[in-house]
Amino acid sequence: MEHKEGETAEELLIGGMKILQSDRFYRFTSDAVLLSRFARCKPGEDAADFCAGSGIVGLHFYALHSSEVRRMTLFEMQTELADMSRKSVALNGLEEKFSVVNCKVQDISAAYAGRFSLILCNPPYEKGGVASPDPAKAACRKELFLTLEELCAAASRCLRYGGRFALCHRADRLAEVMYTLHAAGLEPKRLQLVAGRAGAPPYLALVESVRGGRAGLTVLPALENSPPAGDSRR
Repeated sequence: MEHKEGETAEELLIGGMKILQSDRFYRFTSDAVLLSRFARCKPGEDAADFCAGSGIVGLHFYALHSSEVRRMTLFEMQTELADMSRKSVALNGLEEKFSVVNCKVQDISAAYAGRFSLILCNPPYEKGGVASPDPAKAACRKELFLTLEELCAAASRCLRYGGRFALCHRADRLAEVMYTLHAAGLEPKRLQLVAGRAGAPPYLALVESVRGGRAGLTVLPALENSPPAGDSRR
């Protein structure tokens, strides 16, 4: 398998799996791993990873639940990141389980309507802001090409009734996240906040919602996750 300049295969440290990363693009952070651990899995899961990047959330979730995930579809807007996802899938010999779709989340084909039992998403967290000198990395951090409203609408459209949508987002936007999920027909059912250290304000919210679910939220004990040096998502 031919790697482009700057691409390296890194260990996922679970199940012997690897993932391609590149210095030219936004590298995944611990948020992705926290999300894949937070999301619950059911037998025969037909799952998707929105805003997949190089595929970290979908691959890590599969590594945790390989015997229960029937299919995993990765949706990524940036062509080069989608290509990296395909190569990561091939690197792990998962072509029969995984597929990669190169498109914007809001442009996902109607063929996927009501398809998935679970959707995972580590989306762009930041609203607008000044233009970045690195557009590829900015697209992974800022809502330049996908708003929270568009994301929730797409998840609701692609989930089957009773399907779950698990995402992570900035803790200081939690009220907006909850309202937007509810407005899209996705009832928040589980919440877990993450702080960098004991006593510190949470920086991350992990939320699971259910399409057509009844009202009632379970708040899990908060997590501590010391941010590694250089982790800009903090």
